[in-house]
Amino acid sequence: MTNDERNPHPKMTKQLLKQPHRPSDFAGHAVAARRRVTPSSLVIGRSSLRSRLIATDVQLTALLAKIDAAGRVAIDIEADSLHSYREKLCLLQISVPTVAGIDDAGPDVETGSGTQDQRSRLQHDVIVDPLAHLDLQPLRRALEDREIVLHGGDYDLRMLRRGLNFTAQRIFDTMIAARLLGVREFSLAALVKRYFGVELPKGSQKADWAKRPLPARMAEYAINDVRYLLSLAEKLEAELDRHQRRDWLRQSCQRAIEQAAVARVRKQDEFWRIRGSGSLQGQPAAVLRALWQWREKEAEMVDRPPFHILQNEKLVDAAVGFASGSVPDYKHFSSRRRHAFRQAARIALAAPESDWPVLPRRFGTRPSAETVRRTEELLLLRDKSAEELGLEPSFIAPRHTLEAIATDQARAASLLVPWQRELLGVTA
Repeated sequence: MTNDERNPHPKMTKQLLKQPHRPSDFAGHAVAARRRVTPSSLVIGRSSLRSRLIATDVQLTALLAKIDAAGRVAIDIEADSLHSYREKLCLLQISVPTVAGIDDAGPDVETGSGTQDQRSRLQHDVIVDPLAHLDLQPLRRALEDREIVLHGGDYDLRMLRRGLNFTAQRIFDTMIAARLLGVREFSLAALVKRYFGVELPKGSQKADWAKRPLPARMAEYAINDVRYLLSLAEKLEAELDRHQRRDWLRQSCQRAIEQAAVARVRKQDEFWRIRGSGSLQGQPAAVLRALWQWREKEAEMVDRPPFHILQNEKLVDAAVGFASGSVPDYKHFSSRRRHAFRQAARIALAAPESDWPVLPRRFGTRPSAETVRRTEELLLLRDKSAEELGLEPSFIAPRHTLEAIATDQARAASLLVPWQRELLGVTA
């Protein structure tokens, strides 16, 4: 896992909520099931969300029957990137449209201005606990043939691939759909308010989703992330059809699947080049590299994110301090950690100049007059199309993408999907 993957993700802008502990909806399940499978210690209160916990193989089997009867399933995930060295999949929230005879749960979602209207549909909202020692391979296989509805799915798709070995074949990303309709406020909370008149409560951005038992307020927050997705997808789908942009969504979602399947790889000697390191050369850079490696070992040892040990800014300051002759210190360090910290710096300071890291030189070239002309031409086409269609210009194509295409038009196919190329008059 790269350093980037361990850093807090935009996904963490959503989190937690209210309510005291009460017994799980599944508290009365068969004793035999409890004996065969270690039940999860995750506890969910019986709330207005009618949330349900999947914590045994028996419960999972019942869920699979519902998924098999559905063509579309909404998914969201929670991970513990802010609380562990190697983040893991902690919760998998699933919403399944129900079919008569398959489920008797009753309606779980309210649609249209916060009340159930005539378009309201039954759906089954559950939380699967990946930490409950379940065999999740049947779930993976059941999901493979379904269309997966999610919101801003890049992180979710990557975590599902890593934690469940699951790669989606078809997705409906409600954030992409909203942007294709020209919606400027496209967070899930903003879309739920726009289409359902409901204010989703805000939660902590520092939730530890590996915590067990999980507080009911956190479980409620997690369920909210899928509660509206199926109905939201229907509403967005209808609007896309009216604007004849459904195929645009298909193209963009397929590209999102492809991009999420590509592992983000950095060169081994680039990991330590954190923000602020670009100004360091020579010995200070050597010290920073050594301190970064020390921090990684410490973080892995205690299973905490590296920034819990020492934040990037302080790590850079410490490297500069050691190189200038001072001995930086931090009150929260134990004596063992302080010794290892100073020892790493001492070794780096004693290293010969030949061992110092060399910052790769970047040889930039000025764009040709033709490239500049072509870039401006593409910008004008983009901005005109954006105004006519009511889209954000950068959503059609950001400037750096247009500059790359102006330099080498052959890159258009890898940088843009067909609808974007068509608007810009670019051939692949």
